[in-house]
Amino acid sequence: MTEQTIALVTGANKGIGYEIATGLGALGWRVAVGARDRRRRDTAVEKLRAAGADAFGVPLDVADDASAAAAAELIADRAGGLDVLVNNAAITGAVPQTPTTVDPATVRAVVETNVIGVVRVTNAMLPLLRASASPRIVNMSSSVGSLGLQTTPGIDMGPVPAAYLASKTFLNALTVQYAKELGGTGILINSGCPGYTATDLNGFQGVRTPRQGAAIALRLATLPDDGPTGGFFDDDGPVPW
Repeated sequence: MTEQTIALVTGANKGIGYEIATGLGALGWRVAVGARDRRRRDTAVEKLRAAGADAFGVPLDVADDASAAAAAELIADRAGGLDVLVNNAAITGAVPQTPTTVDPATVRAVVETNVIGVVRVTNAMLPLLRASASPRIVNMSSSVGSLGLQTTPGIDMGPVPAAYLASKTFLNALTVQYAKELGGTGILINSGCPGYTATDLNGFQGVRTPRQGAAIALRLATLPDDGPTGGFFDDDGPVPW
């Protein structure tokens, strides 16, 4: 491993992912910008470099096994290792998404990216992360996936797309299971909620900026070695499961 901290952010070409990459770059870290669209990826890398960040692009489609494996090889070749993985890439899926009307194909597509994609990329990067002195994994989730909040009387989470909501609940469950399996390895893995952030996922209707939404990822990516693992957090602290 190199002395410089290396991080991979998936879906880093825009929105919250780009701001996460910006924040990590500002720490002096080398940032791998994971994205499937070459033009957007190249543009993001150029902007990050212009701002002084040490960034490089990584072609990555989280829904493709070969792409994840190739990304791991590229990072090993270009950076010599990996210390932090931020699983940020996600989709909302086609609407309508009420449980009684949602197309099963939509549920399948959302889970493929938002859940299986995280498993795919995480497992591809684990050999590199295991070699790091202070490895961290951050899964970008959402409070809409909180069963506790969804079932608390008086709390209105709004009209949330059912497939997207369920995918984040699923992701949180995986975070817990990864934390159990990786306990004692030094790898800290947590879910983070960015809050209702204005991005193209919600038609830019959110009330928080992408930079504000990125804050929780930066916090979880820089946890000390005795920090929490297997948790779900937002800017205010733990979020109910």
